[in-house]
Amino acid sequence: MKKIASFEVDHNKLQKGMYISRIDGDIVTYDIRMYVPNGGVYMSNAAAHSFEHLFATLARNSQFEKNIVYVGPMGCRTGFYLVVRDMQHKDALALMQDVLHNIALWEGAIPGVSKIDCGNYRSHSLAGAKQMAADMEQVLSEWTEEKMYY
Repeated sequence: MKKIASFEVDHNKLQKGMYISRIDGDIVTYDIRMYVPNGGVYMSNAAAHSFEHLFATLARNSQFEKNIVYVGPMGCRTGFYLVVRDMQHKDALALMQDVLHNIALWEGAIPGVSKIDCGNYRSHSLAGAKQMAADMEQVLSEWTEEKMYY
């Protein structure tokens, strides 16, 4: 079988950051790498779950709401994918920086945390999500479009 694009990336060289994973016509998949692959430290399930709820809610309530196709965690627990349509790379980066800032400062309830809204509503960590966002906000604070290429 042919190797998929994400398995073609040299994970030994990959660092924290925001990368263009693939471009399919007007759809772009971004690799939001929040932890160094195979570095021994990974997202906890509870923190990743809370981060996902906040990330998806904030992105889909932004000025780019119509461009958001998907937001979701990587199975390896080193980051998230952001899939967008008809969006400039600089705008995706600005969105990501804004979302991270807002998650880092989030106060109050996590959106969608109820038995009706969520399939594992007891597994959340707002503190963990905020810490992940604050750390990644620092990484992307001086990120540029030129750095988005593997």
